[in-house]
Amino acid sequence: MATTPLPRIAVSACLLGEPVRYDGQVKTCAEVRDGLARLAELIPLCPETGAGMPVPREPVDLHGKASSPRMIGGVSGEDWTMRVQSWIDAALDRCAAVGVSGFVLKARSPSCGVGTAALYPTPGATPLRADGLLAAAIRRRFPHLPLVEDEGLDVEAFVLLARAAVAGRD
Repeated sequence: MATTPLPRIAVSACLLGEPVRYDGQVKTCAEVRDGLARLAELIPLCPETGAGMPVPREPVDLHGKASSPRMIGGVSGEDWTMRVQSWIDAALDRCAAVGVSGFVLKARSPSCGVGTAALYPTPGATPLRADGLLAAAIRRRFPHLPLVEDEGLDVEAFVLLARAAVAGRD
């Protein structure tokens, strides 16, 4: 009897307990690390460390327009946008090559937030909510795949969505 292969789900590395956050803290999400790992093969992603940012590091924020935000260091003013976007493009190529069927990302992250990243339209302005750089790139590249945040995640429902998305491609 043939077994159905596990779906491949790309996940923010911090949710798996990897120490990649700007402050060096571990923010493991048990629902992802334990629950989702039972039902799927997990592929960790971290655009910030992937682009060469150290741990710990200064926080970064998104600035400008939602259609083309810039990722700027909060203290240094260093613009990380091109390096992070370059890493994202290569990572999404790898995701396509291995047949990723969904994404679970960290809420409120300037890289990974799915509609919950803070975007400062002008210096000192009240932030708006937007997609992080990775989330926006996923929406453009994989509009047919499920994309969710860790907060409020229903693991079983998500895996069903991921399997359905893959079945719909075949």
